[in-house]
Amino acid sequence: MIDSHAHLDDEAFDEDRDEVINGLYENGIDFIVNIGCDLKSSEKCFELSEIYENIYATVGVHPHDAKTYDDDLEKRLIELAGGKKIVAIGEIGLDYFYDNSPRNVQKEIFKRQLALAGKLKKNVVIHSREASQDTFDILKDAHEKYDFTAVIHCYSQSVEMLKEYLKMGDYISLGGAVTFKNSKNPKEVAKVVPLERLLLETDCPYMTPVPFRGKRNEPKYVNLVAEYIAKLRDMTKEDLVKITDSNTKRFYNIS
Repeated sequence: MIDSHAHLDDEAFDEDRDEVINGLYENGIDFIVNIGCDLKSSEKCFELSEIYENIYATVGVHPHDAKTYDDDLEKRLIELAGGKKIVAIGEIGLDYFYDNSPRNVQKEIFKRQLALAGKLKKNVVIHSREASQDTFDILKDAHEKYDFTAVIHCYSQSVEMLKEYLKMGDYISLGGAVTFKNSKNPKEVAKVVPLERLLLETDCPYMTPVPFRGKRNEPKYVNLVAEYIAKLRDMTKEDLVKITDSNTKRFYNIS
């Protein structure tokens, strides 16, 4: 299996990072994609991808830290993006739930990083929370200007919005939230999303699936996400994983 969205650079793994990474294979995980959120984490993602065979990575600035973005930071992202195992720009987007950066700044930096992805010929990993329409509108405009594909990670929007993303050729990723009792949208989406557009993720150390909710999430728990979605779709986990793994490799251009 593949965990398409993880944060093993997070301080939650400081005590046992090597152990977790070295245990991926025995837990059935072929590789993970470690996702950058700011300059520091992007540099750590790059470093981990250079050290470990089973880690690929992205670089980018999360909307929480959009206010830190400047020309020097972008220059460094460009340098990091040249790494042989840096497979996308992200995670980027909008977060109106916390508003850690002003919304106008979030929009500006989101657009700027989409332009950067177009320049670097990289796909993009999108974060969107309580900002559904603005995220879609900015992505739609960028699709008309640049050649890229997006994955909306930890998708929690409506089925109707899903259909609009599919029209643009984008993907969605589902994680532990689909197992939560009251997560209506992810469950509905999991039932109807075309399998060829679906990725599986953990977003570890966050969003731990049931029955481990409340504990630290780890890449091995992507197995629980796969099991849950397979049951929703009345198919075997093995068949689901075969398709979603292929999708992940295609999206990130990993052979």
